[in-house]
Amino acid sequence: MSNQRSASHAPVRPGASSRSVSRPLSKPGTIAAITIGSGLELYDSVVYNFFATLIGPMYFPVSDRYVQLLLSFAAFGIGYVMRPIGGLVIGAYADRVGRKPAVILTLWLMAISAALLVLTPTYAQIGLFAPILMTVARLLQGFAIGGEMGPASAMLLEYADEKSRGFYTSWQPFSQGLAAVFAALVALSLTNVLTPSALGSWGWRMAFVIGVLVIPISVMIRSRLDETLVPKKWGESDADTHRQLLKAHWRELLASVLLMIGLASAVHVVVFYLPNYAAIQLHIPLSQSIWAGFVGSLVLMLLSPLSGWLSDRRGRRAVVWWSRVALMVMIYPAFAFLNSHPSLPALLAVATCLAVPMAMTSPSTLVLVSEVLPQRLRATGLSFSYYAAVVVFGSFAQFSSTLLIHLTHDANAPAYYIIGCGLLSLIGLAMVRETLGRRLK
Repeated sequence: MSNQRSASHAPVRPGASSRSVSRPLSKPGTIAAITIGSGLELYDSVVYNFFATLIGPMYFPVSDRYVQLLLSFAAFGIGYVMRPIGGLVIGAYADRVGRKPAVILTLWLMAISAALLVLTPTYAQIGLFAPILMTVARLLQGFAIGGEMGPASAMLLEYADEKSRGFYTSWQPFSQGLAAVFAALVALSLTNVLTPSALGSWGWRMAFVIGVLVIPISVMIRSRLDETLVPKKWGESDADTHRQLLKAHWRELLASVLLMIGLASAVHVVVFYLPNYAAIQLHIPLSQSIWAGFVGSLVLMLLSPLSGWLSDRRGRRAVVWWSRVALMVMIYPAFAFLNSHPSLPALLAVATCLAVPMAMTSPSTLVLVSEVLPQRLRATGLSFSYYAAVVVFGSFAQFSSTLLIHLTHDANAPAYYIIGCGLLSLIGLAMVRETLGRRLK
């Protein structure tokens, strides 16, 4: 097996022959440029999650605390509604024009949405326009993030050779962990330095100011990337891409969505929901419970490259299978232990243990889905399958878990949610063959 990239997957400049290859960035530089940009885009969405319990009262001032929490989490979730749309639109653009212009476009869209979050007044100041503007910002944010993941993941995969595709692709979930770690550190700093009144009135906005300021830096870094796709011939449209995906590759697309359901639900419960769960159900102060998100994100960041490397040695399907089963087995005892020992040490122990199988399943799932799709449809199919799963089973995991607890009066109800999503993902795993060692289409 050759260690050299095939000509069809070598980085090329737009409009250039696939043989005319220029590499202004080294391999580590290329990984860093893509990873940092992806992390910065995800940062704004993650930091919103950490401050959801503060944002809710200012933008959704209802008397019922339970309804207020649902509205706040729904505002978090509604941004994900645009992610499959962003994945289809920008993913098809990346499959038609190139990966590089797509990943630069998404950065600027994210900068606009972050600016809206910084500048939007509260309900007390402008009334109904406040939740409307907040929702618009979240929708634009979701559209940008939806268009980012597919092209960025495809670019990482296409820079790799046949023996390192798992390792290269693993830097996409690494960027998610990096974003959450950065967001958690910012949230922890603000919650511990500022008074509660200052944090609630203006302090939380500072987290989004950081997101606005760092985007131009990432654009400059990404401008040095080489293109990995020869643009399509004139006359090929995004609609053609969508038709090919649905008609010729519907089975791969369905399997990809099912696989992503297990991944999306795990990440959103372990990293995003657990801190809020601890604050609401266990009454651990938010300034402390955010550490659970930090720990989970740190584990995701540190173990992602290991998982990608392992999938290059043992196979994608084996890593996905064992990590999914491990999470389903661990999740109920973890929540039961946490509810019987409602303390910060117990919370951090649970977050660490659950984050290990979550982190191990992320890169292997992404590379498996990336490899079952052909190059001309890869960015579109990867984006759509990931965010079609995320929009229902990931983004609304907090909403669904809160609702399940309320309906069942069982504090361990989030465990049932993860188990159900995990079983669906194993159906998707059974629908695809092993892709390790196979030449990309």
